[in-house]
Amino acid sequence: MNKLQYEQLFSFMYGIANDVLVDKFEAGEYKNIILPMITLRRLDLLLEPTKQKVLNYKKKLDEKGITNQDAFLFKETGLPYYNTSNFTLKTLQAENDESRLKINFIDYLNGFSKDVLDIIDKFKLRASVDTMSDKGILGLMLEKITSEKVNLGIKPVLDEGGKEKLPALDNHTMGTLFERLLRQFNEDANVVAAGRHFTPRDYVKLLAELAIVPVADKLEDNTYTIYDGACGTGGILTIAEERIQELAKELGKNIKTNIFGQELLDATYATCKSDLMLMGNRKSFQYQLGGVAHEYIVCGSTISQDGHPGQKFDFCISNPPFGTPWKNDLENWGYKDKKEIVDKRFVIDYAGNSEYKMIPDIGDPQMLFLANNVSRMKSNTKLGTRIVEIHNGSSLYNGDAGSGNSNLRRYLFENDLVEAIIAMPEKQFYNTGIGTFVWVLSNRKEEKRKGKVQLIDATQIFTPLRKNLGEKNCETNASDRDKILKLFLDFEENENSKIFDNKEFGYWQVPILRPEKDENGKPVLDKKGHPKMKKERNEFEQIPLLYEGGIEAFYKNEVKPYDSEVQFGESEIGYEVSFTKYFYKPVELRKLSSIRADIEAIEKETAGMLTKIFE
Repeated sequence: MNKLQYEQLFSFMYGIANDVLVDKFEAGEYKNIILPMITLRRLDLLLEPTKQKVLNYKKKLDEKGITNQDAFLFKETGLPYYNTSNFTLKTLQAENDESRLKINFIDYLNGFSKDVLDIIDKFKLRASVDTMSDKGILGLMLEKITSEKVNLGIKPVLDEGGKEKLPALDNHTMGTLFERLLRQFNEDANVVAAGRHFTPRDYVKLLAELAIVPVADKLEDNTYTIYDGACGTGGILTIAEERIQELAKELGKNIKTNIFGQELLDATYATCKSDLMLMGNRKSFQYQLGGVAHEYIVCGSTISQDGHPGQKFDFCISNPPFGTPWKNDLENWGYKDKKEIVDKRFVIDYAGNSEYKMIPDIGDPQMLFLANNVSRMKSNTKLGTRIVEIHNGSSLYNGDAGSGNSNLRRYLFENDLVEAIIAMPEKQFYNTGIGTFVWVLSNRKEEKRKGKVQLIDATQIFTPLRKNLGEKNCETNASDRDKILKLFLDFEENENSKIFDNKEFGYWQVPILRPEKDENGKPVLDKKGHPKMKKERNEFEQIPLLYEGGIEAFYKNEVKPYDSEVQFGESEIGYEVSFTKYFYKPVELRKLSSIRADIEAIEKETAGMLTKIFE
C-alpha cells in the first residue's frame, strides 16, 4: 500500500464519523463505535468465501447430534473462528427496517465462535448496536463499512482480469491506522492521552532486532516463546515473531513460535486478539498447562492479575506504561498499602533479606513490569531469556538506596543481567515528547560482556518526519536501526558507546551523624562519656562502590580533615545510572573577539538609526 492509498483509507475511516456519527454521539465516543465495526468487517471478509460451506456443514453436524463443532467448522473456514448465522455484514443491508435490522445484526453477532464473542464483549459492541439502532443509523454504518470503494481486508481486491484493484490492508498498517484514528478522535475530544498505549512500529522493530539478532546464531530447531506483559494491540509480539521467522528462513532452521501477552484495557485487548485471528496462522487461542486451559492473550492487569503465573519465556519485550498510578492493583490484591505485597515477582529473598522488596512508588508501575519480566527468565536453557523493555528516565535514577526502584537496579546489576541501556531520541511517541531508554537484559551474556554494562547514546540517531504525528516528529528507520544495532553488537568504546563495570553504578548511602549539643553548644555525652550522635534528616554521603578503600577511606580522605565531629551511620547499598555524567558535551564558548565583532557591527547599525530618530 502506497502513501496515497494509506491517506485515502484513513480519510475514509475518519470520514465515517462526520458522515454517520456527528450530532448523534460525542466526539469522545467515536472510537468506541468505528474501531469495533472496522474490526468486525475485517473478520467478516475472511469468512465470506466459506460462508455457505460452513452453513451446510453445520446442518450436517446438527443432524448427527454433534454438539462440539468447533474443530470441524474451523477446518471449513481455515481460520481459528467461524460464524453460523445466515447473515454477513453485506447481506444484512437488505433489511431496511431498523428494528428488524437490529434483530438480524444481533443474530449475526451470536453466530460467531467463542473467541470472537469475547472480542465483541470486550468492545462492548452490543451496546453500540443498541444506540445506533435507536438513533436510526445502524443501516448507514453497515453501508459505509462494507463500501466497495475501500478494502478493509487482509487480501487484495482484484478486477475481472485478476489485476489488483485495491491493495490488502495488512495487520501492521491497520495497527498504524487504529493508532492514528485514536489520536485524532482523542484530539477532537480534547483527551490529552492520545496514543498512550501504542508503540510506533519503527520503534517496535528496533526492540525486536535487539532481542533476537544478537542470538540469531544460537537459534535451533525448536519452539521459542515471546511474551509481552503490556501487549497493547499486539504489535511487539507479531513483529518479534515475524523477525524470528525471517531469521529462521535465512539460517535454514525449523523454528516455531508461541506468543503470550496480557493487556489491561478491554478495547485494546480486543483489537490485539482480532489482529492475531486475522493473521490466520493460529489454530487456537488456548493452550493446556497442567490439564487446565489457559489463554495465550489475557485481559487484565499483569501486576495484580497475572495471566501467566509462574511461566518462563525465551523473549520478553515490552513497553510498559509510565507515570500512571497503580493504586487499583492494590485494591485488586485486597491490600491497603504496598508494604503488604508478598508476590514473589516483586518480593524475593536476596542480600540477606528474606523480604527484599522491588516495589516502586504507587505513582509509576514501569519497574514492576521489569521485575515481572525478570521473574520470567529461564535458567535451564542454552539461550536463557532476553528482555528488551522501554522506560523513561526515572527508572535510571529514581529512589534512594533501599527503595523499590534502587533495590531492583541493585539486583539486576549485581546479578550481571544488564547488557545495555540505550538512550533514544525525544519526540518518538505520539503523545509525549520525553526521551526514552531501552533496557537490554540477558541471563546468558557473551563472555566479553560478563561483568560489564554498555551505555549507548542514540539520541541523535533518527530521521525527521516530513509531518508531525501528534508529538512524534521523528522515526527510527531501517538505517537508524542498523546504526544502533551495530553500536550494540560491536561492543566498543566510542563517542556513542561507553562500557563500564557493573559496580560503576553502585554506591553506599551513608547517613551523617552529628553530636547533640546542649544550650551552651557543648556536646551531650552518654553514660560512657561518649558524645551522643544524631542523624540529620536527609543528610547523607553517597560513596561510590569503586572508591578505593571503601567507606573508611572515604571518611578519612574526604570528611575527617574538614569536619572531625561527623561520624557515619549504618550504610545501605543503592544503584543509579546517569547518562548525563558519561555523555555530557559542554557547549563550546565563543571567543571574545567574535563576540566583540558582533557588538561592533550592531553598534554601527543602530548608530544610523538613532541619528534618524533624533533628527
